[in-house]
Amino acid sequence: MTSQSIQAGITPTPDQIRRAPKVLLHDHLDGGLRPGTIVDLARETGYPHLPESDPDKLGLWFREAADSGSLERYLETFSHTVGVMQTRDALVRVARECAEDLAEDGVVYAEVRYAPEQHLEAGLSLEEVVEAVDEGFREGERNARRNGRRIRVGALLTAMRHAARALEIAELANRYRDLGVVGFDIAGAEAGFPPTRHLDAFEYLKRENNHFTIHAGEAFGLPSIWQALQWCGADRLGHGVRIIDDIEVAADGSVKLGRLASYVRDKRVPLEMCPSSNLQTGAAASYAEHPIGLLRRLHFRATVNTDNRLMSGTSMSREFEHLVGAFGYTLDDLQWFSVNAMKSAFIPFDERLAMINDVIKPGYAELKSEWLFQQTASTSGSVPKED
Repeated sequence: MTSQSIQAGITPTPDQIRRAPKVLLHDHLDGGLRPGTIVDLARETGYPHLPESDPDKLGLWFREAADSGSLERYLETFSHTVGVMQTRDALVRVARECAEDLAEDGVVYAEVRYAPEQHLEAGLSLEEVVEAVDEGFREGERNARRNGRRIRVGALLTAMRHAARALEIAELANRYRDLGVVGFDIAGAEAGFPPTRHLDAFEYLKRENNHFTIHAGEAFGLPSIWQALQWCGADRLGHGVRIIDDIEVAADGSVKLGRLASYVRDKRVPLEMCPSSNLQTGAAASYAEHPIGLLRRLHFRATVNTDNRLMSGTSMSREFEHLVGAFGYTLDDLQWFSVNAMKSAFIPFDERLAMINDVIKPGYAELKSEWLFQQTASTSGSVPKED
């Protein structure tokens, strides 16, 4: 057996998964707060509506409230996190802790999204919101580096699809594109709010040669994906899990792709897949039944993401652990997902390439080589017998 085949058959341990360099493209800032931070900020800002004041109980409440099978119910939990993120200090703290927490989990590159229009209740301007979040991300990067971790965080500015400020937010993203903002997104309930309502924003971004992703194919089906790609011109699909509806698997295991699924695969459209979140919102019944297994086998540009770490009680490491348990993935598979994500990031090509060649591949090579030293350690104490 060759070393390559041995490596390919080894199931990574939770510790190896945590240490593996990971890339995160779909993470909501207001979905990843520490429960203790929410309690602190509620007290400091006078927010009176928390359902629990104990951090442990509050964290449990968020997970249980989000575990409803309904995207609309899932989105209701954000009223509390957004409610405590209305001041500059709160935004700086939340962004700083986000970067620190991701770095501690082994994430080396992250694109974290948030909707500036949701943080104006205490009088901040859109620009002040963006600058506060950027300050927090940079502080978090520096703190992580002092603790022996390295992470780079870019922001995606999100417009709410039920509102009418998409063009304004797109223009904001373009103004701050060299100051920590790497792209644009629209989010919110899909049903009844198609992405085509915001064509002016997407046309503007295309004229400015800027990047954008669109939440599509999560709670709504193939029309949402088709509109996001063919009408709006999205670079990536936020979730995109319902592309599975255009793939037919026969009883003998053979697979036939519809025209939209073929287009998504042929064009290497990145899918920002969030397994735990999809289970909560009813987009998938279990990890073993999540479409990511088939999409990975068919070589779609699938990536693994957290969506909302607080509501799902998750992290990148936990997402990978679930997939290892469901599909028997090895470190080679986790590297494949990580490289996919880095290829799909909204930073310049040479920087993506450097992250892949100088950070991600060496990191996984180091982990995959550990079996050699474990083999040596397990036999080093033995004494050879005489002939």
